[in-house]
Order: sequence, then C-alpha cells, then structure tokens
Amino acid sequence: MKRNTIDIITLGCSKNLVDSERLMRQLEANGYHVTHDAGCPEGEIAVINTCGFIGDAKEESIEMILAFAQAKEEGRLKKLYVMGCLSERYLKDLSVEIPQVDKFYGKFNWKELLQDLGKNYDEQLHAERVLTTPSHYAYLKISEGCDRTCAYCAIPLITGKHISRPMEEILDEVKYLVQRGVKEFQVIAQELTYYGVDLYKKQALPELIKRMADIPGVEWIRLHYAYPAHFPEELFEVMRECPNVCKYMDIALQHISDKMLARMRRNVTKEETYRLIEKFRQEVPGIHLRTTLMVGFPGETEEDFEELKEFVRKVRFDRMGAFAYSEEEGTYSANHYQDDVPQEIKEERLDELMAIQEEISAELGAAKIGKQMKVIIDRIEGDYYVGRSEFDSPEVDPEILIERKGMPELQIGEFYVARIIQADDYDLYGEIVSY
Repeated sequence: MKRNTIDIITLGCSKNLVDSERLMRQLEANGYHVTHDAGCPEGEIAVINTCGFIGDAKEESIEMILAFAQAKEEGRLKKLYVMGCLSERYLKDLSVEIPQVDKFYGKFNWKELLQDLGKNYDEQLHAERVLTTPSHYAYLKISEGCDRTCAYCAIPLITGKHISRPMEEILDEVKYLVQRGVKEFQVIAQELTYYGVDLYKKQALPELIKRMADIPGVEWIRLHYAYPAHFPEELFEVMRECPNVCKYMDIALQHISDKMLARMRRNVTKEETYRLIEKFRQEVPGIHLRTTLMVGFPGETEEDFEELKEFVRKVRFDRMGAFAYSEEEGTYSANHYQDDVPQEIKEERLDELMAIQEEISAELGAAKIGKQMKVIIDRIEGDYYVGRSEFDSPEVDPEILIERKGMPELQIGEFYVARIIQADDYDLYGEIVSY
C-alpha cells in the first residue's frame, strides 16, 4: 500500500472517462501519484467511477465496489470513495448497503472529494486532464445530461437536463490538448445535436465543429451519439468541406417500425429516418454511418422485427451495434409497458440481426481491398501494427492490421497511407505505401 497514491477505476462510457481524467489532473496538482485501471491497485486510496445505465453495467459497478470494500476490510486499503452514475442514482441505498465506502458522490459533485481529502479544486486547471487514452487521441465532452424522453432510457433520470459547455471553454480545452500531442478528437455527449440550444438558443454543433476544425494541429474530429429528430443539416456542409472532420457519424436509431418508434418515444418516423440517411449519403459522399439498434422492446412483434431486418439489409450500415431491451426502473417503459418479449426471443432476434450485419460488414470490408487510406497507428500487438482510418473510432470499430515483418519501423500516433490488401468479417489488413 503506497502512501500518497490514489487508484482511479473507471467503469462505463467515455463520458465517465473524461470525468476521471479531470479528477486525476486535480489530484496530481495536489501532489498525489495517480494510477488508472491498474491491474493490481497499489494506493492507500481508491476512487471508483461507476456506471448505472443498464443492468449489466450496474452489476459490474457493484461487484467492483464490493471487491474494494473487501480489500479495505482486510487492511489493504485505507479509504474508498465512489462517484459516477450508479452513485448519483442510488446514493441513499448504496450508503446503507455498503458502509465500507467512506463517501459516495454523485456524477457532478466529485469536486467535493478534493475537499474531503483536505485539498482544493483549482479552477485554473478546468481545461486540463491526465489522458488515459493513447496520447494522440482524446475524448471531448461538450455537454452533460439529456432533454430527450426516450421511453427505455434512464440517462435523464441520472444526469438531468441537457447542459452545454460554453464554446470558448471547449475550444480552450482542444488547444490545450493539441499542445500536448493530441491529434484526434472523439466529440461526445449524451446527445450531440442539442448542443447550444440552452446557451445560444440554436443548435450550435455545426459552428463548434467548424471552429474546432480551424485550430492548427487538429487532424481528425469524429462525432459520436447524435439523435435523428431535428438533425442540424448545416453540419453536412462542415463535414463535407472540412478535410479534418471525419466522414463518420454515430447516430443511434434504435428501430425503424413506426409503431416501435412511437412506443419508444423517439419523435421520428420511418420515412424521416430513411430520408435522413439518404441525405447524409448525398451531402457527405463516402460517409460511414454507425448506428445502434434495439430488439425486444415491449410490444415488438415478428412483423416489427422483420421490418427492422429489412432496414438493416437495405441501408447497409458501415458500423452497427445492437442490444436486447432490458427494463430500467423509473423509465417510461417500465412504468407504462409490460416487458412482454421473452428473453430467449430477444436473444434470438439479437443474434439474427447481428448475423445480417456481419455479412454486410464482410462485404463492405472486401470492397475496400486495393484502396488506399490515411491510417493512424494506435499500438503494436504481436506481429502487427494496429491502426485505424477516419472511418474507425477507437474501441468500437474495425482496425487495420499491418504486418511488422520486413517493414520500416512505424511510430505510434503518426499518420501513414496504407493500401488494403485483405479483409475478414470485421478487420482489414494493409501495407504502408507512404511514410
């Protein structure tokens, strides 16, 4: 147990990760040595940043807290603190059920942790973070909360209303990160397209991305978690005209059947969804679309599911994830619908949908053989350099594997031009043609 060492453990999404990175910077400024997600935590203090989104994530968070609570009971840990979404949602219950935790914080009051350690939060460091990602890319959180009222989603119950960060503050953070070697920015929010409505009385995402793109040193900007209703179409021009804005959009569509979209309270129709996808592909040639779909929502019939399968076959998403509905307490669907699709049916539908997508992904990957693309190198893994193109977000998308044997040494975090020589169901294989 090392004195003055704090272990931070982050669970859940990249938005949580940003909070951990900001906390780590404040702790380091106050003289602590900080580790993140260490395989064997070694400090006398541990902070667990929890996720409370869906059942599996909540279970993982509870198990992690209990493991550290046991370490504290066995004298391997002096202090244990918990923050994040699970803590925000179940603060009172957790305090009673796991008394070994010294204090629970919500998602937004983690600055109090510094006070409780006898330290101060330094406002001058508000744009600074300790990156836990490879040093060439970072996640950039532009807002908190969500004003949407999707029937299945607990996020607004946890995070509250949408709150945009001021544009100048975001741009200051980008400049700070560029100075420290960051070239690629994953722009994240619970809902990107609502950015600016509260502060500027308009959808300001296109302006923000254009101003980011104008900052020297910003090589790639990639957009995550957009909402299809009232999409700000001015963004198409920014994506088309700015070479450092990746032709990539992560837009969760959830379903296509009008009946299911209405029951999910998505405020968009089947026709509008198809029209938006068509507009993306017309306005931003070459764009790669990533989406997330849901099966087994209450009331989903075989007809609804057939419609969803047809949608996936017809649209041919470049990237697609899917999950089975799980009821979350307090949500509209938990209060108003019966969870009437049996679990085995949900899993069958999920497998069937992903099998369709696997075939599409293999065909789209094979179509890239012979093409050249700009690639950034993330890491070395065994006999390969592992890189990504502008169409690939870290952690979730395919990668490009480049054999090291007989190859001049490539630098992590640098860009090269690769020719695609082979494809499997998801990943691509390439060779460098320009250094």
